Amino acid sequence: MPKGRLLTGSFNVKHIQKFVAVALMCTAAAFAPVTANAETPADTLIQAWAIDDIITLDPAEVFEFSASEILGNAYQGLVGYNVNDVSEIFGVIAEKWEISEDGKTFTFTIRPDMKFASGNPITAEDAVYTLQRVIKLDKSPAFILTQFGFNADNVDAMIRKTGDMTFEFEMDKPYAPTLVLYCLTATVGFIVDSELVKSHEVDGDFGYNWLKTNYAGSGAFTIRDWRANEAVVLERNDNYSGKTPPMVRSIYRHIPETATQRLLLEQGDIDIARNVSAEEITAMSTNADIVIESGVKGSIYYLGLNQKNEILAKPEVRQAMKYLVDYATISDTIMKGKVIPHQAFLPRGFLGALEDTPFSLNVDKAKELLAEAGLPDGFTVTMDTRNTPEITAMGQAIQQTMAMAGIKMELIPGDGQQTLTKYRARNHDIYIGRWGPDYQDPHTNADTFARNPDNSDDAASKPLAWRNAWDIPEMTLKADAAILEADAAKRAQMYVDLQTEHQQTSPFVIMFQEIEVLARRKNVEGFIIGPSFNDNSFKAVTK
Repeated sequence: MPKGRLLTGSFNVKHIQKFVAVALMCTAAAFAPVTANAETPADTLIQAWAIDDIITLDPAEVFEFSASEILGNAYQGLVGYNVNDVSEIFGVIAEKWEISEDGKTFTFTIRPDMKFASGNPITAEDAVYTLQRVIKLDKSPAFILTQFGFNADNVDAMIRKTGDMTFEFEMDKPYAPTLVLYCLTATVGFIVDSELVKSHEVDGDFGYNWLKTNYAGSGAFTIRDWRANEAVVLERNDNYSGKTPPMVRSIYRHIPETATQRLLLEQGDIDIARNVSAEEITAMSTNADIVIESGVKGSIYYLGLNQKNEILAKPEVRQAMKYLVDYATISDTIMKGKVIPHQAFLPRGFLGALEDTPFSLNVDKAKELLAEAGLPDGFTVTMDTRNTPEITAMGQAIQQTMAMAGIKMELIPGDGQQTLTKYRARNHDIYIGRWGPDYQDPHTNADTFARNPDNSDDAASKPLAWRNAWDIPEMTLKADAAILEADAAKRAQMYVDLQTEHQQTSPFVIMFQEIEVLARRKNVEGFIIGPSFNDNSFKAVTK
């Protein structure tokens, strides 16, 4: 991974090196005997987290959990929502918006007197440049915007400035307004300083090579330094339009080992531990100096059953396997405190989310279904599992309960890249997956679990339904219809109906919804765990 160093604004390099040094004090000290707790600087928040997933700092490309959180604290979008009630959408950089009578064009007005960290004023030019740049660069998250009919050839005409502080966003169809607004809250919609980015363009790259490791935003914090697999340093933005953050700086240390994070936290060398296992939760729960906090995330754990396997393609087999997972035991032991049982593709908190959990471990019911499928003695199958402790343990538990009905399941462990590559090629039998929504609209998950417009091996669109070779033309049409329904109540019911059908017929054994857990020193308050990682906020943290 590249290393990044910011080149904007007045900045003393020795000053930041001092604080990076504080953040990167020898990890070995965590294992040495101590007579008294250390103490982090009063004006600095230090977190330990596994941040090796960061590959870029460019909002047009960021698609990873930790980078999304960093950008959520360093950039601002046109709109936002209440993290405690995502149905409450409000303007951030946009002061207001209007929708045309035909429902195809949004006209946004930029809030006056806002500035980027560079001191440049925020105008409609910045918003138009940002959105056009996303389409033309066409990086992984660009589909969040291209689904509205934009491409490199038409975007200049479709997203257009109409005044210094106004611009139009014209789509190919009258999509549900909430879908459009939620998509603009994704990191791909975070507004960049067009003047600054353009000044770093090289050979028409839209400043891409520069912004991968630099910063051009207007959020509460600026990204001052990124050292791959080591640390990220953010500093308070003096030009931020919101309430001034109490912390002068925030530092992420790359500490992937949960036991090491726990020791550093107990000694006071860090303020927050972010990778907390069920075992560490138990170990720290009696420490009076530490507080365990959690928040429900939108991520879903599921099994994907490949329909290219003739046995798994039998409806009775799919249904039987939904009765051969011990949801309660896994959530209460292996994943204790980190998941809640959930069996529909929309996470709790989303418009139209179905919270019914009709399946539980029922071996007799599963045996009846297998007999109906002509498999009274069961069958043999493989399951690809990522070789992390929690996924491995979950896979072993499922292997044991499947065996109760005669299903012999061979576990094939691999690292994330290996298992995902095999899954994306549709070469698996069964796959344990974890899927996080890209934005807070129900289409984000319906689009992947309940749509498959082309089931051919060379399809352009490859959602999860495609990965599992589930050919569903009728369900795809239902999902497509839901994104054009402007009435929120009617649209919610469409998703309830879609999930109810999906729950009973799909090749997905949807099991759990993730709970994000962190541990903090008791003097650290104000960290917000939001529904998505870019909603996690330390802007109001105090010590």
